[in-house]
Amino acid sequence: MAINLHTRFNQHLILRNFSPKTTKTYVHAVSGLAGYYQKSPDRLDNDQIQDYLNHLITERKLAWSSVNVILSACRCFYRGVLHRDETKFSIPPRKTPKQLPVVLSVEEVMAILEATDNLKQQALLMTVYGAGLRVSEVVSLQPHHIESSRMMIRVEQGKGQKDR
Repeated sequence: MAINLHTRFNQHLILRNFSPKTTKTYVHAVSGLAGYYQKSPDRLDNDQIQDYLNHLITERKLAWSSVNVILSACRCFYRGVLHRDETKFSIPPRKTPKQLPVVLSVEEVMAILEATDNLKQQALLMTVYGAGLRVSEVVSLQPHHIESSRMMIRVEQGKGQKDR
């Protein structure tokens, strides 16, 4: 990717408040497209971009979610930086498998809670299971996040930097 386009894309993503990780991923995705054709991405047309996405799916056998990230990066770059409104590249819709969540039986939950005799660890396990907390949310949990009177736990800056 040309240095000027690289900088412009970076600035565009920062101004749109993308996370640093997403910014890095998107820049890498557009760089991959440019590298595939050995051309600056501003010199590629919709058909070439579509062919690249097809290559990722059929030849490289990337997962749908990975190709979707690259598609999103390309759309963001071509619409936001190059101001091309006619972006006509896409990927097939995702096949969404219907999977039921694994629910533990009462006996399994009790076995987990009784795996330790330490009262603190048992309280932690009960809290994690009962509130459905992620590991990163448990690690950052503070006593003031727990509202005992309302039986609520406030998760600050959880997944996606969102409070819940």
